[in-house]
Amino acid sequence: MTRRVRLGLFLVAGAGLAVVLLLGFGGLPSFGHAHELDGAVVNLDEPTLRHATDVVTALNFDLRAFDTLGEEFILFASVTGVALLLRTLRQEEEEDQEITPGIEDHRFAGASDGVKLTSLLLIPLLIAFGAYLVFHGQLTPGGGFQGGVVLAAGPIAVLLAGRYLSMKRIAPKRLLEVSDALGAAAYGLIGLGGLIFTGVYLEDPLPLGVSGQLLSAGMMPLNSIAVGLEVTGAFLLTWTQFFDQTLVGPPSGS
Repeated sequence: MTRRVRLGLFLVAGAGLAVVLLLGFGGLPSFGHAHELDGAVVNLDEPTLRHATDVVTALNFDLRAFDTLGEEFILFASVTGVALLLRTLRQEEEEDQEITPGIEDHRFAGASDGVKLTSLLLIPLLIAFGAYLVFHGQLTPGGGFQGGVVLAAGPIAVLLAGRYLSMKRIAPKRLLEVSDALGAAAYGLIGLGGLIFTGVYLEDPLPLGVSGQLLSAGMMPLNSIAVGLEVTGAFLLTWTQFFDQTLVGPPSGS
């Protein structure tokens, strides 16, 4: 397929998507004027029946927990496809050219001392904030999806200092693959626990605890942790695969 054909297909698909989005947005109620029955029921029931003070997390991991399982494996499958495709391309390139000695010392220019210092300060802050979002998702706005992205941004701060391969030592590819796969599998296995103990897949078999406390909302914190693991591994794995294509090369000045 030629580049012109691919561009034509994209333009047709993009135009169709734009029309659908415009029609959909035009049918939305004005801001502050949506009064759906489902939303009212959720706002009333989730804090009392599930002891979750963050309704968005309750929606993700309780009312539509099965949908979230599908979203998890969509992300897992897409990241797996990206990793396999880009890894194959990189292996082909490495076979075509001799590996440059000293590649392990690779760095790129442009990072000032101030940027390097800032990146060192950002790493622990991002990791701490990401962990907070994951573990407190049932209490405050956050959860595994949001927290996973913030956790993935922690090692990326090393990249701001111009030391990409140092980032890869902090977050090695094998560890990212394990995190991605383990998080996706853990969510499915948690749901299997509900099937074993209650007879319903993803039904909550755990005590709900006291509303507003960290150990509350049944298995929602476990689901949030599983999603956080998967999202962290998925995003970092995807980013490093793309970075490998563009950043890893002969050390500067060689």
